[in-house]
Amino acid sequence: MNASTISEPELSPRRPGVLRRGGVRRLLRAPVLVWISAAVLLVAVISALGAPWLAPYDPDAIDLLGIYSGPSPQHWLGTDGLGRDLLSRMMYGARTTLLGPLVVVLGSTAAGMLLGLLAGWRGGWVDALLARIFDLLFAFPALLLAVLAVALFGKGLLAPVIAMTIAYTPIVARLTRQLVIGEKQRAYISAYRVQGFSGPWIALRRALPNVMPVVGAQSTLNFGYVLAELAGLSFLGLGVQAPQADWGSMINEAQVALLSGHYLPALVPAVAVVLVVVAVNVLGEEFAERIGGGAAS
Repeated sequence: MNASTISEPELSPRRPGVLRRGGVRRLLRAPVLVWISAAVLLVAVISALGAPWLAPYDPDAIDLLGIYSGPSPQHWLGTDGLGRDLLSRMMYGARTTLLGPLVVVLGSTAAGMLLGLLAGWRGGWVDALLARIFDLLFAFPALLLAVLAVALFGKGLLAPVIAMTIAYTPIVARLTRQLVIGEKQRAYISAYRVQGFSGPWIALRRALPNVMPVVGAQSTLNFGYVLAELAGLSFLGLGVQAPQADWGSMINEAQVALLSGHYLPALVPAVAVVLVVVAVNVLGEEFAERIGGGAAS
């Protein structure tokens, strides 16, 4: 058997999760909740990216004559305890609220996939060593690790993001390892080896791309978890610090408003966090279901 007898497309397995005939029609029949979730996430992303142009006011502009004003044509969501426009702060706050989880997910996914690929492909002592390291990291919950990082390196967004990237890497790595071990048993891997392709080439160019859709679905779910945890840290005063706009820190600042009967400054960012987390989870579940359905068909 040589490269002339078996073409490369014949060796590649059917990729799971790829929409086949009728895929567009199935997509158009997606549940309403999925489309609502996509719309919520799209609004959040547009708000974050377009905040400098779309926000009606400077998010830090103080107006002591307009403290705790309700929704109006001038301030659609009202103002906070310093008279700052809530809509503007929400739009600017979306930038840090979404950026932190995005960095964590990208970093943990990249590192986890490479480590999981190494463990699953090589096996032996490499797999055993990495498994022990993963077990050690699993002993520390992501939120606890982030609090420890803040205690060591100070408050802000950088330390929690690095800590959570480390904490979420084993989750991705274990999933990748399991998938790669399954890929190694498939016929196309043996065919590539018979043709003389090197192990690293097969692992990186063929095995890894075939597990990416499943890992991507898990990473989508991780985004929602990280967003909630980072918002919680900011609420506790350990993450993004005032006066910088962030949804978690805005809830923290609004505690005094709650005591005085003004609910919007806390309710608006809290609802935004819940909506985005739920939207990401719904989309992640839909992504995973479509991948599972594509693999089974």
